[in-house]
This record gives sequence, C-alpha cells and structure tokens, in this order.
Amino acid sequence: MKVAVRYYTKTGNTKRLAEAVANAVGAEALPISTPVDEAVDVLFLGNSYYAFNIDPEVKDFIHSLDSSKVGRIINFGSAAMLNSTWKKVKAEADKAGVIMDKREFHCKGEFKGLHKGRPNADDLAAAAEFARSIVG
Repeated sequence: MKVAVRYYTKTGNTKRLAEAVANAVGAEALPISTPVDEAVDVLFLGNSYYAFNIDPEVKDFIHSLDSSKVGRIINFGSAAMLNSTWKKVKAEADKAGVIMDKREFHCKGEFKGLHKGRPNADDLAAAAEFARSIVG
C-alpha cells in the first residue's frame, strides 16, 4: 500500500502528530506545500481549526489533489477548543472529487496555555497506532 502524509500547522502540534503517523506507516511527514505527485492509496491529512474553520491553505491543497492519484484521505489533527475537522475536510474533498474515509484521529492540542503539553506522548502513540490500523 502506497501512503503519503501531509500536514498544515501553525503551532507545531499537527506536525508532531504527522511525524508520529508517518513513522508508524513508513512514510515521510511533509507540509501541504509539498504536492502529492505520485499515486497513493492513502493520504493522511493533518490539520486543525483556525477561527472555526480549516485554513484556506488546507482547502487549496485539497482542491489541488488529483482524484485519480489519491485513493482516499484519512483525516487527523489536534485542536484546543473544537474537535473534529472531518466535516470541513469532507466538504472540500467532495468538491474536489476525492474520497474521504470515515475514520479519523483527533486529540487535544495546546493553545495559549490550554491543554498544556498536548499532544503528549500518549497522544502521539495513539496517533501512530491509529495509522497502523489503517494500513494494516
């Protein structure tokens, strides 16, 4: 199975999760500024809420995907206040014609002192286990 990992982060929290996911599945965690040029079965996409939405750069990235090259998106991320970005990412994936898997990983993320130290070692281990469960 061919796997890619891309992420968007402003605080570094999602990058840490992306690295845990990538290490677990034998891929490299790359920022969304790096396009997905090769065909992949699974694209792990890390993101978070910013002002109650996913960042416009994440939306642009999703729309840049070639639906014939991406089997499905697996959403993951962290956030201090809101939980899952799945619905927001799914809406953009639908517009782009890319399949969105129903499974996702989400944990709390530190922001301005809230949820201090998150994602922590347990969160990173859980993200890695989640990723392994996806790719078998």
